[in-house]
Amino acid sequence: VQLVESGGDMVQPGGSLRLSCAASGFTFSSYYMSWVRQAPGKGPEWVSGINTGGGSTDTDYADSVKGRFTISRDNAKNTLYLQINSLKPEDTALYYCARGTKWVNDYWGQGTQVTVSS
Repeated sequence: VQLVESGGDMVQPGGSLRLSCAASGFTFSSYYMSWVRQAPGKGPEWVSGINTGGGSTDTDYADSVKGRFTISRDNAKNTLYLQINSLKPEDTALYYCARGTKWVNDYWGQGTQVTVSS
């Protein structure tokens, strides 16, 4: 199993980013996938998840990001995405994609850094 995140950057407050996670080594379309973030000095925080079908009713978000983050997946490309809008300084964190749900997940990628600063 390999999960490789990309797309992180340093942006100003109010900016947007699109994170990607390329998955390999397993049947991506058969697994619920999540995004998890970890801010400096804090524990991991689950932020969003998406079921295998990938439709709008298959998604879930933490209250802290609801309305600003959009998770999606392309099963044909084995890729998970996270569109982040209206970025805030408190969104600064290392963002990981994870195979599994908010409660049970078994593989994480190496993470991609998002820094929000003016």
